Amino acid sequence: MSELKGKRFVEPNDIETQVFDWGVIKWFSEPRVTNAEKFSMGIVILEPGKGHTLHNHPGVEEILYVISGEGEQLVEYERRRVYPGMMIHIPPDIYHETINTGWEQMKILAVYAPPGPEAQLREMPECKIVPPGEIPR
Repeated sequence: MSELKGKRFVEPNDIETQVFDWGVIKWFSEPRVTNAEKFSMGIVILEPGKGHTLHNHPGVEEILYVISGEGEQLVEYERRRVYPGMMIHIPPDIYHETINTGWEQMKILAVYAPPGPEAQLREMPECKIVPPGEIPR
């Protein structure tokens, strides 16, 4: 039997936090953490009034699931109010944005297939990396 590499059980303190002026992301599954090859999954927290403005992911499909908070989601030309329990599918290459329109943090589960955008986010100059186990300040 071959030895599996990468984590199989991931706790929040096991992984780094990507910090931006609009919020934070923790990537629970990505090649660097679980050796996942076909997808990545993370939890995104958007601060009130902030968001991840218009962008796309060439060749990558995305799913967003709203856990808490409320906001507006633009997918191509359609803008909708989103709230807990809603899932948003973003096809490859499509421009989209997520804005927190509420008074509290908005928590979203995000999935990329295949992985890749999480690594691109990590390399952005505005991304601050907080090591595993440390609390973002």
